[in-house]
Amino acid sequence: MRTELVNSLALAYVGDAVFEVLVRDYLLEQGIVKVHELQKKSIQYVSAYAQAEFVHFAMENDFLTEREIAIYKRGRNTKGRKAKNVIVHNQSTGFEAIIGTLHLEGNEQRIEEIFAYFVEAVEMHKLKK
Repeated sequence: MRTELVNSLALAYVGDAVFEVLVRDYLLEQGIVKVHELQKKSIQYVSAYAQAEFVHFAMENDFLTEREIAIYKRGRNTKGRKAKNVIVHNQSTGFEAIIGTLHLEGNEQRIEEIFAYFVEAVEMHKLKK
């Protein structure tokens, strides 16, 4: 699929869904089975703040490729719905656009690498809360 022709918000829409499933699977694998606990723990991963912070962390550590950074910037700059914190929301949208792009291109290996790095960052408290 030629993802460069797909609207950035559509890429982020898909990326959000893919990332949400990854987080839910991961938390269940950790033995968390109570829905309230799952919901509470998942916020550390799926919140706009966590995703925005992760992108900064990943870029500071040269983890993202040049292409992924370009996808992020394209997604980040997309005009979408109004949010409480527009900057954080836009950064989160950029992150989700990366995941959506990789998914639509069938690059599940890279998604797994990004997710593993994300989990490491959350679990090692490298991201601000």
